[in-house]
Amino acid sequence: MSQTIAKPIPVPDEITAPFFDGARASKLMLQHCAACDSWSFPVRERCPHCFSGTLQWRQASGRGTLYTFAIMHQVMNPGFASSVPYNVSQIDLEEGVRMVANVVGVANDALRIGMKLEAIFEDVGETVRIPKFRPAVG
Repeated sequence: MSQTIAKPIPVPDEITAPFFDGARASKLMLQHCAACDSWSFPVRERCPHCFSGTLQWRQASGRGTLYTFAIMHQVMNPGFASSVPYNVSQIDLEEGVRMVANVVGVANDALRIGMKLEAIFEDVGETVRIPKFRPAVG
């Protein structure tokens, strides 16, 4: 008898809750510094540009371009065994930050550096959604 192992599910905490709350509402939420007008990602307690503690959550455009990617063929976690090969991609968002996510809706061999992408959201648990990206329409 074989047992299917589930993919790990992120566990939001006090600092990351606004990001995951936004994702549940299909909104890509990022931190924005009121002091220097800069965006930041990943989530942090202070602005990486001016070290101010005035970070606020704002909805991002969800648009970006593919910076780079790797195709995973090796199963590093048993929960991903049924997904190989899959891509792990870095996306440069219009807001000036880089995010790691999967690009979906396109074959891995059709991925191209510089391709325009847009965020979508995938359910990964009963209460958690995560952003992924697909080729932008239009």
